Amino acid sequence: MVSLFSNSAMVRGRDEVYVAAMPLRATKGPPQLLMSAAYSLNFWDLQHFMVIIKPSSPSQVLVFDFQPKDPEDIYVALAALYGRAVPGAVLVRKLKKLPRNKCWLVGYSTEDAVEIAREFNKKWETNLTIGLHDCRDYTNSLVRQLTGEKDMLKRLRNLGS
Repeated sequence: MVSLFSNSAMVRGRDEVYVAAMPLRATKGPPQLLMSAAYSLNFWDLQHFMVIIKPSSPSQVLVFDFQPKDPEDIYVALAALYGRAVPGAVLVRKLKKLPRNKCWLVGYSTEDAVEIAREFNKKWETNLTIGLHDCRDYTNSLVRQLTGEKDMLKRLRNLGS
């Protein structure tokens, strides 16, 4: 886990906000191997991004992300690659601990970050269009809502992460 802050000491009483990357999901076989290889080689545009919130109170870490409803369906993948909107889903999952790789501390929320994220998700348009309204747009928008930071993924990319 990497921090964008020179003093990475935890700020007491504030929820920590992270951005994490993982391989894009694809159908089993060669497409899945290709996505895993792209992730391993750090091809920025072929990664899935999400927001992780670590509440200041002792509770579980939560992941918030946006992806196609059926990311392993080849027809959904083809439609998305041709710029067509596909049905998307906003997901919230629990984590036991933060990822060790490709996870960056990007800021703190002064309010209840989990509640802010849940309200944000209720308003998020779920038709997904690659490059226009996808996991990157979701991640940047939610981070901005939580921390006030703009264009977080661009900042992370410029750091050479």
